[in-house]
Amino acid sequence: MELGVFLPVSGRAAGPETLREAALSAEAQGFDAVWSAERIVQPGRIDTPYPYAEGDEFIAPPDRPFLDALACLAFLAGCTSHVRLGVGVTVLPYHHPLRLARIVATLDRLSRGRFLFGVGVGWMREEFAALGVPFEERGRIGDEQIEVLRRLWGEPQAAYEGRHYRFRDVAFEPKAPLAIWVGGEGRAARRRAGRLGDRWFPYFVRIVPEELALLHQEVRGFAVEAGRDPDAVRLAACAQVEVTDGDVPQEPDRLRGSPGQLAEAVERWRRAGVEHLALQFMAPRWPERREQIARFAEAVIGAGG
Repeated sequence: MELGVFLPVSGRAAGPETLREAALSAEAQGFDAVWSAERIVQPGRIDTPYPYAEGDEFIAPPDRPFLDALACLAFLAGCTSHVRLGVGVTVLPYHHPLRLARIVATLDRLSRGRFLFGVGVGWMREEFAALGVPFEERGRIGDEQIEVLRRLWGEPQAAYEGRHYRFRDVAFEPKAPLAIWVGGEGRAARRRAGRLGDRWFPYFVRIVPEELALLHQEVRGFAVEAGRDPDAVRLAACAQVEVTDGDVPQEPDRLRGSPGQLAEAVERWRRAGVEHLALQFMAPRWPERREQIARFAEAVIGAGG
């Protein structure tokens, strides 16, 4: 199983020195990928429940820096040599697919094929409103965008006629036939992954790995319904992790414990069929987070996990 780690793209420490240090350290420690997260604007008041925190409140204050996800990865493409560079995830309705296709193809070319393309359809109503994008249409917009990207990257001259996007006779180079990692946890996201994706890439705050494996079987079923090979839609996941100083009582639906305990817990994700696990270390300040990442890497990756 591959292991990735989320980058410090938000907060007071976010900047070129910290990003470079985080990516180079992850590369040296043996992580397979580094991941950035996307945010376009941060409304001063957010009433939409945040699905990726136990308290349902968005964890990034609006008065702190939040760097652009793809720009950060482009910067790191020139700082690193072999660690892969992922976005987890690009919110498709926030972008026009022709422009996004160009940026992503360029990033993949500049990184020499190291880019990992996670996509989703978003969750924050206030951000959609600020961008003038209809929240209720986000699923249909996202589906069309994936179809558009496939055509641009796979056909000599592409045409598309949909509800939200229409064009014809569009030439596009360079091609970037990237695997599309479909984020999202609900049934609609699982259907999207089965119909259109190459990976299902959910981020459950808490889930038992065996339950995740069962949900992946549903994704495979949606692939069969769409006439696809279910083996073509593999399983990846994001997870929060907290490294403690000593052993703590274990909870099967979360990654929290000493480095030794975490090495055992991560193994359960591998047995559940997860091929890539992107880890978000939950220490709020970068110095503490950096120390937790190093301890985890020594115990899990250094031990051959």
